[in-house]
Amino acid sequence: MTERTTPDDITAAVLASFARSPDERLGTLMRALTTHLHAFVKEVGLTEEEWRAAIGVLTDTGHITTGTRQEWILWSDALGVSMLVDALANRDPAGRATESTVQGPFYVPGSPLRAYGDRLDERPAGEPLWVHGTVRSLDGRPLAGAELDVWQNGDNELYAVQDADAPENHLRGRFLTMDDGGYAFLTVRPTPYPIPYDGPVGHMLSATGRHPWRPAHIHVIVRAAGYRPVTTHVFDRESKHIDGDAVFAVKPSLLRDLTAHPASDPGRPAALSDHAGPWWSLASDFVLAPAPA
Repeated sequence: MTERTTPDDITAAVLASFARSPDERLGTLMRALTTHLHAFVKEVGLTEEEWRAAIGVLTDTGHITTGTRQEWILWSDALGVSMLVDALANRDPAGRATESTVQGPFYVPGSPLRAYGDRLDERPAGEPLWVHGTVRSLDGRPLAGAELDVWQNGDNELYAVQDADAPENHLRGRFLTMDDGGYAFLTVRPTPYPIPYDGPVGHMLSATGRHPWRPAHIHVIVRAAGYRPVTTHVFDRESKHIDGDAVFAVKPSLLRDLTAHPASDPGRPAALSDHAGPWWSLASDFVLAPAPA
């Protein structure tokens, strides 16, 4: 009787095909991917119908991805892979530097450089929020000239890259710290928002009983010469969904309190001179670790 090919024979043949990879790391990655992917297919007993459906999902993901919509990153975020890769790449055994978290799909490089205390919003987008703090090294020294690359959503739950009517640089900008390491800018209070849920990722969330919502936050990348940059968030501690972020990016050390101020507060910043009503403030320091030698 002719020997029959088994599922394990197929896996072994694919693994053997990568043995000649001229790139050792690529070969390692592909063998591990094959091992785990084949193990998954065998464990769940993947049917042909399910396999065709999966191919359709991958095809739809490619079709919906554009220059302003990255569905592949949404998959990575929604499955926790982005946070896992970030955690592996940014280990801090001492636990003294600001923790990192996912960059997300809405970052745009080349934001305008704005002055200390400038506005981030270029059209009305919510309640005024004064954000301030200091950038320091692990030993507490203030870092002058550090850069904070900031972006966020407005009260319409959209980032500028999602909103065709918004100015290109709305709610994003870069700020440099002063000699004392201090920074400040005027923005708007961020609101919870859903990740795009009209595509394959959204369909997966709905089908599995999950929601697409993220708690209110501000994105920041902090950079300084000689120090390791950190990509992080500042979260509103009281925000809805703070305990159920759709992309698993909340870390306790990144929670911040937003303070409400009446219009008559004597500590009102000069940047609010054209706003007569109440406002909010948020204090957040950032600590950078030295760059690897």
